Amino acid sequence: MRIGTAGNTADILSRHKFNIRKKYGQNFLVDASMLDKIVNAAGIGGDDNVLEIGPGLGAMTQLLAERAGSVTAVEIDKELIPILKETLSGYDNVNIINGDIMKQDLKELCGGEKYKVVANLPYYITTPIVMKLLEENAAIESITIMIQKEVAQRMQTGPGSKDYGALSLAVQYYAKPAYICTVPPECFIPRPGVDSAVMRLDVYEKPPVKVKSPEFMFKLIRAAFNQRRKTLGNAVSGDAALNISREAVQQALAELGMSEQIRGERLTLEEFARLADVLEDSSDK
Repeated sequence: MRIGTAGNTADILSRHKFNIRKKYGQNFLVDASMLDKIVNAAGIGGDDNVLEIGPGLGAMTQLLAERAGSVTAVEIDKELIPILKETLSGYDNVNIINGDIMKQDLKELCGGEKYKVVANLPYYITTPIVMKLLEENAAIESITIMIQKEVAQRMQTGPGSKDYGALSLAVQYYAKPAYICTVPPECFIPRPGVDSAVMRLDVYEKPPVKVKSPEFMFKLIRAAFNQRRKTLGNAVSGDAALNISREAVQQALAELGMSEQIRGERLTLEEFARLADVLEDSSDK
């Protein structure tokens, strides 16, 4: 039975006497056309290994299993495991794991093979999950995710936008983001209070910019956006994790031909990389 409709979802929830729990951010997708759009955007083929985070009732898992070579589905809510075993009983290429994705070893999860990630992510933990996927260097080819629209906008935006920040730069360092579509609240049970969006992140084999120390660069970026209304010199020099003087920042900016009044929100990823390389020697890290 196809799950991805409001009627079938309500029936499953009723039969299993399942109570939706806010602590897991559960919003089940009940729009069949949107499910198709997500799987199409992920570009799943018969040779692909797929990691699905938060399969829920298995609506998207069914579609993924019909197209992929294998699907590993990680679900944190143990009460959903019996439901998944029922809804996915006809698919022998699905491995259901009851666990927290934040505690999983991503390299081991898919047996060391390359894979694609597809997920309807809970709003409350979207950024930590995305950063774990990007930072662990775990042979991920692409990440196709349903997330809060506001977060999706932050991932793809550039300098000067009010949505531009540390998340934008982190995502764009590791992957090429593409905004696929907006998903209205009526596509879910229960309905969330805001619009969602589908994003695809194509993970780079090599980052688009060179920097001596990515770790130092991201410390610099976080400092710049922690106090984004301040000039870069004031924001960075006030950050204990960097331990860099205001004068050192001003000198570095001058060396790069930038105004000492510039704010972090005006710098591109490449400019942050160049600034990080100049400043790194000034830090007592």
